[in-house]
Amino acid sequence: MFFSISGPGGRLLRALPLLAVFALGACTTTDVRTTAFTPLTVEDATIPESRLLDVGVVQFNPGLDTAEVDEEQLVFPELRQAESRYIAVTLAESLQSSQGWGAVRVIPSERTNIDVTVTGRIVQSDGETLTVDVTVTDSRGQRWFTKQYTEQASHYAYDRKHPTKGDAFQGIYNRVANDMLVYRQQLSDEYIAELRTISELRFAQNFSPDAFGRYLSKTEDGLYKLNALPAENDPMLQRVRRIRERDYLFVDTLQGYYGTFVKSMETPYQEWRAMSYEEVKQMRELKRKARNHTIMGAAAIIGGIAAAGAGAGSARAAGQVGIAGGGYLIKSGFDRRSEAKMHIEALQELGDSMQAEVEPRIVELEDRTVTLTGSVENQYRQWRELLKEIYEAETGGLEEQI
Repeated sequence: MFFSISGPGGRLLRALPLLAVFALGACTTTDVRTTAFTPLTVEDATIPESRLLDVGVVQFNPGLDTAEVDEEQLVFPELRQAESRYIAVTLAESLQSSQGWGAVRVIPSERTNIDVTVTGRIVQSDGETLTVDVTVTDSRGQRWFTKQYTEQASHYAYDRKHPTKGDAFQGIYNRVANDMLVYRQQLSDEYIAELRTISELRFAQNFSPDAFGRYLSKTEDGLYKLNALPAENDPMLQRVRRIRERDYLFVDTLQGYYGTFVKSMETPYQEWRAMSYEEVKQMRELKRKARNHTIMGAAAIIGGIAAAGAGAGSARAAGQVGIAGGGYLIKSGFDRRSEAKMHIEALQELGDSMQAEVEPRIVELEDRTVTLTGSVENQYRQWRELLKEIYEAETGGLEEQI
């Protein structure tokens, strides 16, 4: 509904629909959250060992390559780096709980040549909403699926008086695990056996391409094809298997690191999530009020200007009041934005302090102690180089005789 005032010459001056604008301030929204989430599907029968596939969950891409460090979306590099490991560990735990797989490990890179590899990228994570992109691929190179999963946390997930069990976004991990289980159940015994063999031979090729190159080839689609099998008593194969066991030992040791990492970050991380959850809601409300106050202020100023130009004393006085009131409403809107900025800065400080609480740990190996001070990816790369040295030392000139 437009309001009007008489101008010089009896003209009607039309202003903004103030009643409609002021009505915006009275609008409220109600968010309904539920604690229910997708349950985890658990294999209801004992799976034959021959159908078990090992799974490697690569620590997630933090999503900082495309996401700007944005106060609007609460993207903090320190937190995202920690979350990339936290999410991978939590997903691995869900996969293991489904009882549908062999060994499930969190791995620092895709170079492990494991039966099934899960990679992911964090799209959004602010305590209220978690969105991740997940891709599952097998050792043959066949992509099982790429899907985006998103979920909103229940307010009760952060209720200290009545805390809920499990992660605030447990439904996402369960859905990924369920989708993987459905896909695996459709695979034939022959295909699964081939995957396991390809995994072993790809690992062997990393150490001795000349000796094992002839057993595998790649199709035009980039898929690995099994050409032949080495003899079970092949000494080169036996050595590769021992090396692979050592690699598993190191990766299994890393599981302790990942577990300790997640345990140490759990309390401050959940505190951040709870605070962020509230901050996101408050900022959304603050921005709504700030936007409405700014719109109403602008409308009042326009109406005041029109009234001030009307010429009549009473109309001019009313116009001056309208201008003053509109200026106050606009200032109020900017003040609220400043308040939102203050909440963002508080989150940044909390993120920095949390990063300091999750420093790397020391991993004890059989014959040495490795201090994980840099990135796990770099340490694992060095470990693989060391394994290659061990393999070459053990084989000596044996490869030259083949």
